[in-house]
Amino acid sequence: MEELLQVGVITQTHGIRGEVKVFPTTDDAERFKKLKHVLLDTGKDTLPLEIENVKFFKQFVILKFKGYDNINDVERYKRCPLLVERKEAVPLEENEYFIADMIGIKVITDQGEDFGTLKDVMETGANDVYVIDRPQAGEVLVPAIKECILDVDIPGRRMKIHVMDGLI
Repeated sequence: MEELLQVGVITQTHGIRGEVKVFPTTDDAERFKKLKHVLLDTGKDTLPLEIENVKFFKQFVILKFKGYDNINDVERYKRCPLLVERKEAVPLEENEYFIADMIGIKVITDQGEDFGTLKDVMETGANDVYVIDRPQAGEVLVPAIKECILDVDIPGRRMKIHVMDGLI
């Protein structure tokens, strides 16, 4: 399982005083109010940052990091992900999973047949949709509903699904 979980991506700077505009990749953007620290993934290493101020603007979160007081200090961090350690993650409810933990798990049918590998999770308004890569058939979209998703075993890296009529 992933030890670092992404909570947002810096999209651009905001003003000239070192603030950044962040697109949240977490279900609850309000969680940024409670966060004290994040890790910035520069692509080469991770940089610990202390959050000094949090504001909201439309679908974005505006963050100010302690010690970064000028636009020039944060300009180079555009498109960089913001991460938190798993211990700081939001507690999950029953039958909820972190997408990072699900990507790459093996998918089997309720008949015991290999179906493919979970490649992505699309978040829609009604329910999530799992993108399953099938080596011979390409991608298949499976709705994340009780009738289709029978079991998810994150430690065992397996998901059991029921293939509904018309799905493939």
